[in-house]
Amino acid sequence: MPEKRTLERAREDAREGKSPSTQAGEFVREEIHHIREGKHGAASPKQAIAIGLSKARRAGVKLNPPRRGKTSASTRQKAARDYQKGQSHSTRKASPRRSRARKQALKKEGREAASHQALSRQARSAARKRGSNSRHKAAVKASRTRKSHRRTKG
Repeated sequence: MPEKRTLERAREDAREGKSPSTQAGEFVREEIHHIREGKHGAASPKQAIAIGLSKARRAGVKLNPPRRGKTSASTRQKAARDYQKGQSHSTRKASPRRSRARKQALKKEGREAASHQALSRQARSAARKRGSNSRHKAAVKASRTRKSHRRTKG
């Protein structure tokens, strides 16, 4: 279950009209913090991100599952299941045995996945997969949406 603060931040992002991936970023951030404070570990930064995205989908963030060709079929199915779970307001509780097993498995993983170096490496490799045009467009959009008083005239 995500922390109350995380849910509030994500809801605030939604109210401000920010994209689902921005809303989901709050859950990823929480996951990274959990690893850093030793709550559990992760095998890689990718796994930490995946756990955060899964939590976001289950919490009701309208983050669609990845398209075909992006990930494996099983990952897509799990993401679709999480998405459905988040959109339907079922009151069914998670199985305590399953929750315990998940925690125990994650406790055995390392803490290195949340290091600054590992996250930096992950960000760089993710950026490399996108074209320079796509990265440029994102930078231009970021400069447009930045608060006007923070922009330099010139």
